[in-house]
Amino acid sequence: MRILILSAATGGGHMRAAHALEEAIRRKSPETEVRVVDFLKEISPILDKTICDGYHFLATKTPKVFGKLYQKTNEETPFSQIVPKFNSLFCQELVPLMEEFRPDAVVTTHPFATEMVSRLKEKGALFAPLICIMTDYGPHKAWFADRVDAYIVSAQDMVEEMVMMGVDRNKIFPFGIPVHSVFFYKEDKNKLQQELGLTPGLPTILIMAGSFGVTNIAKIYRSIAVIDMPFQMIVITGRNQRLYDYFSEIIPESPKKTKLVFFTNEVEKYMHASDLIITKPGGLTVSEALACNIPLAVFDAIPGQEEDNANFLLQHEMAIRIQKGEDCADSIRALLQDHERLEKMRSSCASFDKSQSPTNILSLIGELLKQYQL
Repeated sequence: MRILILSAATGGGHMRAAHALEEAIRRKSPETEVRVVDFLKEISPILDKTICDGYHFLATKTPKVFGKLYQKTNEETPFSQIVPKFNSLFCQELVPLMEEFRPDAVVTTHPFATEMVSRLKEKGALFAPLICIMTDYGPHKAWFADRVDAYIVSAQDMVEEMVMMGVDRNKIFPFGIPVHSVFFYKEDKNKLQQELGLTPGLPTILIMAGSFGVTNIAKIYRSIAVIDMPFQMIVITGRNQRLYDYFSEIIPESPKKTKLVFFTNEVEKYMHASDLIITKPGGLTVSEALACNIPLAVFDAIPGQEEDNANFLLQHEMAIRIQKGEDCADSIRALLQDHERLEKMRSSCASFDKSQSPTNILSLIGELLKQYQL
């Protein structure tokens, strides 16, 4: 069996979900040939840079505009047809890949790819199941396409919303967003803290800047560093060199022991070593934190999908929210002092168990292949 996974690097989550599923398929079904392709790079490096840079600019520099676009493309308006028309123009560029790899099934973790593959099926250029993995906690019609055989969604909450938006209930499977298996491995916390140069047994707060880097994180750090309670911190800046340099200067004078980390491929270790994560609510970051059973404090949600993610966490008592402009010290202090609430949040995270998502997706692909062979 050959499975093609199409994704793109507009934000970090789409590719992370794709590679998490790839890892699981290789581990659980070694006889299966699986390939992850960044479809925008495959079509055109120039197009890839244009779309990724445009997304980055809108999401970080003009979030209100991004939110308006997100809303307008989720309504039945002429504007909402722009993306499908764009995808229709470029879908033929994927034909050589389909002819070369000859996939038995195609999985997409990006809405543009979903629409393009759907159009190829419509034109007769592909005859294979199309499985769409939606990488956030709220639905958006940009993900929906006529020839999709199954939608993998993050949670049961999304099912009714999607049915109301016109999606066939029988095509919706709340298996959860795939995350790498390392996030589900429960390590000895004290031992792990010691290995990472932390103080074993001391409450630990992990601060993550997000894939784009967030300057507000500096203000949050300074605010909570002066809380008169014993705890230590980890700060992961990602590839934001300016933010890393800033923390390098202030951490030696900080009243709290702090481990500073640049980009890392072992973020799961820092999550497993922590008691609370302060982060932007990106879909994959949220899913990885939940897999580690770690409560969250979320900030700077981009209007649109990150707002959906934040609202999901709040509704299920898995997170608190740090409002823009507020001194977050009071919120964090109150949470750290309320051991009962923190434990309840941790239990809510643990009960949201999506560890079987890749296994369920692989089984579903098998069932869909049987239907296609009839």
